[in-house]
Amino acid sequence: MEPHDIVSPEAWLEARRALLAQEKALTQARDAVSRARRALPWTRLDKSYVFEGTDGAVTLADLFGDARQLIVVHFMFGPDATVGCPVCSLRADGLDAMIPHLKARDVALAVVSRGRLAAMNAFKARMGWRFPWVSSLGGDFGSDFGVSLAAGPGTYNYARRNGPAGEANGTSVFYRDPADGAVFHTYSTYARGDDILMSPYNYLDLTPKGRDEGALPWSSAWIRHHDSYGTPPA
Repeated sequence: MEPHDIVSPEAWLEARRALLAQEKALTQARDAVSRARRALPWTRLDKSYVFEGTDGAVTLADLFGDARQLIVVHFMFGPDATVGCPVCSLRADGLDAMIPHLKARDVALAVVSRGRLAAMNAFKARMGWRFPWVSSLGGDFGSDFGVSLAAGPGTYNYARRNGPAGEANGTSVFYRDPADGAVFHTYSTYARGDDILMSPYNYLDLTPKGRDEGALPWSSAWIRHHDSYGTPPA
C-alpha cells in the first residue's frame, strides 16, 4: 500500500470535500449513462429459447413469471464443469437477497449457464443458493447472447476476439409486452460491465487498500468460492 499523508482533522475535511465533488460528478455521469441505457432501442426476439430446469423444460418467457422485465445473469459453467466460476459465484452469493426487492419493481431474475443441470444443481446445493438457475445446453442462447464463445475468430463484449472456446460472463435484460407476450432484448453487458453488479468489489473500493490486486497473477486470483478461502486458486 502506498504511504499516506497524516494530516489534521481540518485538512482531512478539506480533502474529503474535494473528493466529494468528484464523487457527485461521477454519480451525475452514471445517472446520465443510465438514462441513455434506458433509451436504447429494443430488438424483438423471434426465436424461442427453451432451457432445462429442475422441473422440466422452461422457456425464456417462463422466466419472467409475473414480471414484465427480466434480468438474466450469464454464469460461467460449461458442459464439463463441476463447479462454477469463482467470480460468477462471488456475484451469485448476493442474488437471493435481491430477488424480493427486484420483484417489487416488476423485475424477475434468473441465472443461465451452458452446463449440465445435474452438475449445476449439485454446485447450487453446495453453495446454498435458491435463485432460478437453468441450463441452456443444446441450445443457442449462450452463443446468441455472446457468452458461449467458439474457438477462433469471433466477438465478445462488442469487439473482435480470436481465442479458445469457452464460457464468458455477462448480463442481459429483456422486456415482455403484457398485451401480446412479445419478448424484447433491451440491453446486455459483459466483462467489466458487470463490475457495478459485484457488491464486494464496490465495498473494497471504499477501503485504503482497495481491491489490492496489483501483485496478483491476474486480477481475480484472490477470489474463492465462499466455502474455500484458504485454498489455492482454481
